Amino acid sequence: MTRLGLGLAAVGRPAYLTAARSAELGDDRSVAALRARTAELLDAAYAAGVRYVDAARSYGRAEEFLAAWRASRPDVTDLIVASKWGYTYVGDWRTDRRVHEVKDHSVQAFRRQWAETRALLGDTVAVYQIHSVTPESPALDDAELLGELARLRDTGVRVGVSTSGPAQADSVRRALGVVVGGAPLFSVVQSTWNVLEPSVGPALAEAADAGVAVVLKECLANGRLAATEPDGTPGVARAADVAKRLGLPLDEFAMAVALAQPWAGRVLTGAVTTDQIARNRRAAEAGILPADAAAQLADLAEAPADYWATRSRREWR
Repeated sequence: MTRLGLGLAAVGRPAYLTAARSAELGDDRSVAALRARTAELLDAAYAAGVRYVDAARSYGRAEEFLAAWRASRPDVTDLIVASKWGYTYVGDWRTDRRVHEVKDHSVQAFRRQWAETRALLGDTVAVYQIHSVTPESPALDDAELLGELARLRDTGVRVGVSTSGPAQADSVRRALGVVVGGAPLFSVVQSTWNVLEPSVGPALAEAADAGVAVVLKECLANGRLAATEPDGTPGVARAADVAKRLGLPLDEFAMAVALAQPWAGRVLTGAVTTDQIARNRRAAEAGILPADAAAQLADLAEAPADYWATRSRREWR
């Protein structure tokens, strides 16, 4: 097995903000086409040793596609299924919608979305996370919501948070301090971490030291760190130079660096092709980076505010 996990954000709905989608997915974004693509990816990932799959209520039909695949593979009994609530998909299966998801961290949204997740995935859900917690989110201060999450925790489901935005470290540390019923509430944290935006790293190391499972997402910076569509920004150009000096393709270098973080329990791939899964697996097998790699990474990071501003300008396509 591998520490890689498969994230379904890019294949559960017809539009997403990852680069090069048109070339990778083609023009057919029908429900049937993406259901088939998801099944193909799950087969390839499972064969490659992936046992962790990440979905969310806002990923279009990702949970539905995952449920259909599981039903077709009764021999698969060792998959760890993670999902998230807090965003509602409103894209109406179109690529030209101005808004594709709406955020709501209320207790009412949790009740509705947990029921929807359970209806599709039953008791296979091992991890359920608040989607995209930021310092402005009311979720970590809502006593009623935290009580309901604690009751879910007490049934054996691991309750977690995912984070986004330039203040991810603040969100992680706040989540670590939430105690309900005499026990920490959150046992999983999923954060964006890559060589362009590593600012949450120290907080994630603290989480791992506290026994919290750390999951990394967007390790290729939504395609910016993939060789298919370099964006010409200084950070990406420097990363490409470092990867070349190390003898690695840019995407494999970026994944290898994420996997080299000792506090990272799982590293998600957002692959949309089986070739990408194979490339990510090669990165996982690359082993420890050269001793001088850390020094070469120091000047790759962008200012967090700049990184997230760039991300917010990406088009869904």
